[in-house]
Amino acid sequence: MGLVRAVALNTFREAVRDRVFYNLLLFAVLLVGASLVIGQLAAGQDVKIIKDLGLAASLLFGVGIAVFIGIQLVAREVERRSVHATLSKPVSRPTFLLGKYVGLLLTLGVNIVVMAVALFAVLAVYGALTPPGVQAIWTAPALDPRLLAALALIYVELAVVTAIALLFSTYSSALLSATFTSAIWVAGHFVGDLRAIEQVGASGATAWGAWLVSWVLPNLALFDIKAEVVHGMPVPAAQVLASVGYGIVYSAAMLSIAVAIFQRRDFK
Repeated sequence: MGLVRAVALNTFREAVRDRVFYNLLLFAVLLVGASLVIGQLAAGQDVKIIKDLGLAASLLFGVGIAVFIGIQLVAREVERRSVHATLSKPVSRPTFLLGKYVGLLLTLGVNIVVMAVALFAVLAVYGALTPPGVQAIWTAPALDPRLLAALALIYVELAVVTAIALLFSTYSSALLSATFTSAIWVAGHFVGDLRAIEQVGASGATAWGAWLVSWVLPNLALFDIKAEVVHGMPVPAAQVLASVGYGIVYSAAMLSIAVAIFQRRDFK
């Protein structure tokens, strides 16, 4: 575990020094702040818009960090040939990959925390400036604790996307890895539609192929509870825990495949 921690901390420091991380984080925080202005344009829906835009910004910019930094975790090491020096030390290939993964998770954790602080700060200011009579018609308070559950599931989704990005980076170029990871992230939100394709008239090989693909792709819709949180609907704890468990299992599967591929790769 000591070697994993060393690789993870080194990866975290590299990611934090990366300009992409700062640019994405800055734009994300600005978007959360801009939601306060946008919310003023929709009477009666203002607090919902602020929450929705804040959560959406946390997800979109987090995915940007996971993809654009995640695909470089291995590719950049190989291109610089620094991977030879790292693996020549008492660092196994599984330890190297796991450390890279944990390092990026730390980076994403910092991103989520900063976004959460920015979002709650905006909501606190807005709540303080809103008359009690207006707040009485809100379906949920401005500082709704359920926002933390939504942010936690966003983080789990980012962990899954990072594992996928790391998998592709073990054998493909940075451009292709980014393309494949982004495509899977988009497709992962439509898994439910693929599983229901028989209900719209598809049959035979088409239905079977869609069913198979739907179970291979990550079901990212499980992590999306933004609508429930924004509209003040209840979110069962069992649902959140089941989604977290699914994310952990899927990420572990992707990492296992990545390790198997990385073990066979020849860097000569």
